[in-house]
Amino acid sequence: MAEINGNFLNLEESYLFSDIAKKVAAYQKAHPEKRVIRLGIGDVTLPLTPSVTAALHAAVDEMGKAETFHGYGPEQGYDFLRNEIAAYYQSRGVELDAGEIFVSDGAKSDIGNITDLFSSENTALIPDPVYPVYVDTNLMNGRRIVYLKAGESNGFLPMPPAEAKAGLIYLCSPNNPTGAVYSKEQLEKWVEYALDCGAVILFDAAYEAYIADPSLPHSIYEIKGAERCAIEFCSLSKTAGFTGTRLGYTVVPYALTAAFGGKEVSLNRLWLRRQTTKFNGVPYIIQKGAQAVFSPEGQKETQELVTYYMKNASVIAEALSAKGIPYVGGINSPYIWMKCPEGLKSWEFFDELLNRCSVVGTPGAGFGANGEGFFRLTSFGNHQDTIEAMERFSAAF
Repeated sequence: MAEINGNFLNLEESYLFSDIAKKVAAYQKAHPEKRVIRLGIGDVTLPLTPSVTAALHAAVDEMGKAETFHGYGPEQGYDFLRNEIAAYYQSRGVELDAGEIFVSDGAKSDIGNITDLFSSENTALIPDPVYPVYVDTNLMNGRRIVYLKAGESNGFLPMPPAEAKAGLIYLCSPNNPTGAVYSKEQLEKWVEYALDCGAVILFDAAYEAYIADPSLPHSIYEIKGAERCAIEFCSLSKTAGFTGTRLGYTVVPYALTAAFGGKEVSLNRLWLRRQTTKFNGVPYIIQKGAQAVFSPEGQKETQELVTYYMKNASVIAEALSAKGIPYVGGINSPYIWMKCPEGLKSWEFFDELLNRCSVVGTPGAGFGANGEGFFRLTSFGNHQDTIEAMERFSAAF
């Protein structure tokens, strides 16, 4: 009989958002007259922009003609898109070669798949609370995890530990779920730590477009030396509305190496080898749509999407401030991480918010032990729904 990878048995039986969906379905069945407003799962609500849809239509037409048809494309992405992404980085003062950029079907996929490159003997340093994918994919590999406490005392931005060394370091800025954003000085300390102990930082920059403060880094590569110790993941899901279209990109610098048998091995070459073996690439049509995102008109339209969602964040933040409820995020991030009112625990507040207000959020405890007593709200909903949700909250709490 075939045997399973026993590490999968170390996972929680169900995914956080599956549990939420079940609770909401039960509530709706019991209260069909109630209109539920969802401020929980971070899916976007605005459609793709005109530049993107025009590019998608044009690409579909191309695929319908023999002379412009595209079959299998390069697994790492077409040069027309990789060059646009490199130019986007250059506009922020970061010099990248197109060969350091790998196009994928989303940051989530690559964050999970990147673990293929690293021995299970590595220790992973992961903040808590945290996006569940970081933890679960390492549990699947049987890798030891050391958790870094992110709490009110450190602004939910843990810094390098004095006592622990690790092979892999997970950082997310702006952070999901807390909305906290690392400063340049803080990231400099992380890069220094990684270079000192030979670790690789896995930097999730999926929400970089929401950073409004010009002093805050959008990319780990704005930090000197990061090209020798960091891999960066980014996505068009929450910036250009690609949650249902699926496109992200991962940067693996040429200068980045890891050890094997006393030798240094290029991670760029390994990732290329991995992708050409286990990934067939993102469809041509989708990549043409993504190319339009990086055009001047596409960037203007994308900023309009970001502005819309950040207005929602302001509505949420203002309602919490009026109640005197502590929170972080909502200024340079689409997430608002609030302290549960009335001394409630995370799941208790979930139930109370649902039952009193017919509003759905995400319990902080679902992101780790240090998330207990906190709650995540997102700004990705409809603007009028967000206003109504916070009016209901203000009346009920």
